[in-house]
Amino acid sequence: MKPLILDRDGVINEERDDYILSPKDWTPIKGSLEAISKAKEQGFYIIVVSNQSALGRGWMSIENLNSINRKMQSSLAKFGGKIDAFLFCPHNPADNCDCRKPKTALLDSFRLRTGINYKNCPFIGDRISDIEVAKKIGARPILVNSGKANSTPSPEVLMFDDLATALQEILFSQTT
Repeated sequence: MKPLILDRDGVINEERDDYILSPKDWTPIKGSLEAISKAKEQGFYIIVVSNQSALGRGWMSIENLNSINRKMQSSLAKFGGKIDAFLFCPHNPADNCDCRKPKTALLDSFRLRTGINYKNCPFIGDRISDIEVAKKIGARPILVNSGKANSTPSPEVLMFDDLATALQEILFSQTT
């Protein structure tokens, strides 16, 4: 199983200042669904891992988060793709939990349940916290600038404009 780990907001879909609280708020970034579908077609196991503090703050229900995920799946299905696993931290940042990125409990627990190996797998995010967690689990950190948290990573971290460009450069160009 070849894992591909993706952050959600700012990587797959547009990020919003007022949070994505329902399916109507969820809008994919141009090219992201096609790129995920192509990765799936090439045998990647797609894992989305995200901090969802709107749950812990009481701004959104788990039902709404599941509805957003269903919309994402149905949008991907139109291109022949799908997400294999959704992992999320439901806590408020003040809770200081172990599952909020850049901590690794979400991915550690998933690895224990599935036996998946993250070593050198691509982990694509739009924040330095994504880069930090990728390094901690042995994944290959990749940063995209399609989110609101434009950051300058250390020189060894690859950086691209968006998910479609990143996947084209690091995955698809190697297999064609």
